[in-house]
Amino acid sequence: MNTGNKTAKKTGLLNLFILTIGGGAVFWASTIAVSLLPIAAEYRSAFSKANIQTVWVASLPAGLTIGFCVSYCLLYFFDKISTQNSILKSLILSLIALLIATALTLVPQSFFGQRDILYYPIIGLMLDLPRFLFLGIVIGYLYTRLHDAA
Repeated sequence: MNTGNKTAKKTGLLNLFILTIGGGAVFWASTIAVSLLPIAAEYRSAFSKANIQTVWVASLPAGLTIGFCVSYCLLYFFDKISTQNSILKSLILSLIALLIATALTLVPQSFFGQRDILYYPIIGLMLDLPRFLFLGIVIGYLYTRLHDAA
């Protein structure tokens, strides 16, 4: 048996786990911070979203899912992204995830009975931007720390 290959797989999975947890935690914490803003309350009421506590609970699995996707892409496609800085690479991936999340959630919501078709998607995008940026920064930072320690 090739024990070096097994060790590399375990290390890769451990790194993926650490990056996912770090990104998900910062996404969750920034969701709590952003959701306390008055504009976030207006945004939730415009779409008849659940109360603030439900948003806090739902953001943890969402953050872990997004963190997993960004972490996986960073770990396995690291050399394909054309910059040397791991934080910048992670930010690029998190902004791509933001665009995908915007297309999947905000755009369809804007077409269902909203008279301000551009107002709420822009507000939603501005509320999501810090969450995704912090997620990208933390994942990139953790990646740098993990690979500097190795």
